[in-house]
Amino acid sequence: MNSKQRWMGGVVLLGGGVLLAALLLKGKEEIHQTHVDHQQKTEQQAAKDNTQTAPVQLQPITVDVETEKKLLEEQRRAREKAVAEQEARAAEFLATQQQAEAEAARKAAEEYAAINARRLAAQESSDNIPPEVVDDKKNTAQQSKTPSQTDTQKREAEKKQAEQKRVAEAQKQAEQQKKEQEAKRKAEADKKATEDKQRQIEADKKAAEAKRKAEADKKAAEEKKHKEDETKKKAEAEKARDLLENGDKNWMVQVALAANQANADAVVSKLRAKGYKVTTSQTSKGIRIMVGPSKDRDAADAARKKIVSDASLNMKSAWVIDWVPLDQR
Repeated sequence: MNSKQRWMGGVVLLGGGVLLAALLLKGKEEIHQTHVDHQQKTEQQAAKDNTQTAPVQLQPITVDVETEKKLLEEQRRAREKAVAEQEARAAEFLATQQQAEAEAARKAAEEYAAINARRLAAQESSDNIPPEVVDDKKNTAQQSKTPSQTDTQKREAEKKQAEQKRVAEAQKQAEQQKKEQEAKRKAEADKKATEDKQRQIEADKKAAEAKRKAEADKKAAEEKKHKEDETKKKAEAEKARDLLENGDKNWMVQVALAANQANADAVVSKLRAKGYKVTTSQTSKGIRIMVGPSKDRDAADAARKKIVSDASLNMKSAWVIDWVPLDQR
């Protein structure tokens, strides 16, 4: 098969070389003929100019120069045309040669495929014969064949076995590589899943830690507020107990009921600036602000009138109450 391809390629190359040489030779002859024609025309023109007189020689010289230019231009165009034609023919020849080579390669491939098909068919038909028949045929053939034929068949059988062994090893190697790739992909997937799980555990751990910290901060704030409330209640109780233990001091002048602690502190500051003893008490409606206590109601009423009449305090209303401490109510 290879020798046939080489033979066909050599024939194509030889034919192409001959065609190309013929084209080049033809172009060279055309250029030479053009040069000879131009030389003849120049000699004829020179002979014609020699027959004329000297005074009239200027005009023919001008004409010769113009003619020479025209001839040269025509020759240049002819050469360019010839070269272009030669290039076109050469390109056509190369295309024909490539097509012939492709056709030869296609035919060779078809022949090779047919040979392989026949070989496989022969192998399959031999595989379907019972072993005992094959052995009998082999023995008979071996007895009838010459030693050289037996050696050839033996070499072919060894070659076939070697080829089958190589194919089997290649298949085994391919399967091994496939298994290794599958194992590698599985290991990578497991590793990625483990990493994702670890990251999720870390994220859950951080979220639980943040939640625990937030709950601890909330609990600490609640405990702090509770302690402040307890301290405040304890202070009010101590103050009420002190008033109770110091004698008959149950009469108080209530001057205001503040909505919040800031308003209460403002009123208390103004009263204390005037020298009044001020007491506050937390109620469900607000913070009660009282002046006193006084020993009797008359003293408390006198203090009330004084507070209401003081324009700087701006206390428009005040009243006397019989106040009882919280721990004794």
